[in-house]
Amino acid sequence: MNYVGEAIAYIFAAANWSGSLGIGRLLVQHIGYSLLGVAVAAAIGVPLGWWIGHTGRGRGAAIALAGAVRALPTLGLITLFGLALGVGLSAPMLAFIVLALPSVLAGAYTGIESADPVAVDGARASGMSEIQLLTRVEIPLGAPLLVGGLRSATLQVIATATLAAYTGAGGLGRLMFLGLKTQDYGMMLASSLMVIALALISELLFILLQRAVTPVGARNRKESP
Repeated sequence: MNYVGEAIAYIFAAANWSGSLGIGRLLVQHIGYSLLGVAVAAAIGVPLGWWIGHTGRGRGAAIALAGAVRALPTLGLITLFGLALGVGLSAPMLAFIVLALPSVLAGAYTGIESADPVAVDGARASGMSEIQLLTRVEIPLGAPLLVGGLRSATLQVIATATLAAYTGAGGLGRLMFLGLKTQDYGMMLASSLMVIALALISELLFILLQRAVTPVGARNRKESP
């Protein structure tokens, strides 16, 4: 059967965009879950990463923790949290935060560590305090790597947010689980294609953002032959 044709027809059918299982509602939920998970991970990981990068303390522990977290199966985490917290959004959201945190943390501290030592030493020699050095020199210079960490985290969460439906929450995963249950593979593929489209749009936006936050001097060095 032509599942690709069925999937495209499902996406463009106006009747499938309304109601509790409408594409529009589930798409907004999926985007919301992804943004919330990354935002909470950023609220935790960015300040911690900046502190690690600036002071050099706890770097080994952060690397070990990030590696251990990356090895955890997301579905297993959702199941574990679901048993503890019950059905709904709480369990998958907690898993999304755990999933996003390593990439955000790594982007934050590697960004600070990558700051040009000459610029850092010059700023310190000019009498800048440690806070001024961090906020005026290291953070702006490290912004591209931080955005890279957020980019990776967002892509991971968008792809994994389909599992929110596993505990009865919303998102595009609802169509995947429903399609699997009813053997409507066109519906399943339609959901998959929309998740892929979201991931590609996210990648494009972060590429543009990463370029925008790259200091002009560094950008010119990359572009020069």
